[in-house]
Amino acid sequence: MLLTTGLGSTETAPFAIFNTDPGAEAGNVGLPARDLILKLVPVDGKWEARVKGPNVTPGYWRNPALTAEVFDDEGFFCLGDALRFAVPGDPSAGFFFDGRVAENFKMSTGTWVNVGALRARLIDAMSGLVRDAVILGEGQGRLSALLLPFRPAIERLIPGGAGLSDAALLAHPDLRRALAAGLSAHNAAHPGLSLRIDRAMVIDRPLSFERGEVTDKGSVNQRAIRNGRPDLAARLEAGGAEVIRPLAQPATD
Repeated sequence: MLLTTGLGSTETAPFAIFNTDPGAEAGNVGLPARDLILKLVPVDGKWEARVKGPNVTPGYWRNPALTAEVFDDEGFFCLGDALRFAVPGDPSAGFFFDGRVAENFKMSTGTWVNVGALRARLIDAMSGLVRDAVILGEGQGRLSALLLPFRPAIERLIPGGAGLSDAALLAHPDLRRALAAGLSAHNAAHPGLSLRIDRAMVIDRPLSFERGEVTDKGSVNQRAIRNGRPDLAARLEAGGAEVIRPLAQPATD
């Protein structure tokens, strides 16, 4: 059975870049479709992918502001994705997905945060209790995270969890200890400034599709949540009882 990969978006209908080479390395998203032009723009050490072609939408219905935001001055649609060459300097060999440049941001130190990679590492450290995470810290000196809980796993962690309300489940001390341990494990493995998470908080209200917090594919829109829920960032910064911090590490000689 032939398995292949590609890259596109709803705005590209959705076919854009596709791998038709059966000998290509796994994960290679291939080359632009016929009549589609791919432009690579250097952005903070990565190549941002932009496309133009007959399959690309001319804009968003009755939303000229958003349309202007996602097209550059040459009429290319900005996918928000980065690509890397499968073979350096040889575009004919195809490309690999290299993260979401639209989600990345700078800290006050000037250090760039690769949100996609950091988010994946943080979720892995949470032992299935978290289904996604939103990374905060743009223009700041430290990083924090908003955690989207995964209720089925939390119910298994907490005795009688299936019978508890969302509020009671998310405030349970067993869950808080488990998340704090996950933060500690993540930070021990990734102590760098652009990877370490100093504090976290569980998102206690469902995400909104209408506000663009969830895409039509069901993925989390990092920037929409960061920009649209300033109250969560303020609660994190206030450092109240709902804020989760890594477990204290034992002193070493």
